[in-house]
Amino acid sequence: MICQRCGFQFNCICDLEPQLQSAADFVLLTHSRECNKDTNTGVLMTRTLPSCRVEIWHRTQPPQALLDQLKDPNYQPWLVFPSDDQPLAMHLPQPKSDHPKILLIILDATWQEARKMVRKSPWLNQLPRIAITPQQTSRYALRRNQQPGHLCTCEVGIELLNLLQQPQAAQQLQTYFNHFINIYHADKSGHAK
Repeated sequence: MICQRCGFQFNCICDLEPQLQSAADFVLLTHSRECNKDTNTGVLMTRTLPSCRVEIWHRTQPPQALLDQLKDPNYQPWLVFPSDDQPLAMHLPQPKSDHPKILLIILDATWQEARKMVRKSPWLNQLPRIAITPQQTSRYALRRNQQPGHLCTCEVGIELLNLLQQPQAAQQLQTYFNHFINIYHADKSGHAK
């Protein structure tokens, strides 16, 4: 029987799922092609971080809830995406109770799709951007054509938690991600790890 939560049949990882807290809110702006892929690691973030939600990206219809949130003065939005033609922040401001809450928008898509999402969404181009310099190479190898130096969605979340000076939450999410990666092929091959 396939677990309805984690999607694994022989190696359920639900009992390994941490419940994390973050000083920032996360939005996974998800390309529609990612929604039903069992290799999508964004779900690991939505399961573990109550402050993380998914908004589906549409070229002609931006998600209204996210647009409203971007206008809310109680939030300080950042697009997690590098750019050659825009200045980038390398550090996030540290969350403080008397400042707007940090809102981190992660493009949940392949690298090629993410570039198109930004190009075709003028409202995203108005946001300040932050680039991540990975502290380690990606462990994600569940899809072909992975580019060296690119991280999967969950690994981006781990790096952001570290930037927010939340190393314990980052480590717990890393451990959960490692379990997911370690058992994925065994489970999909039809046997317990």
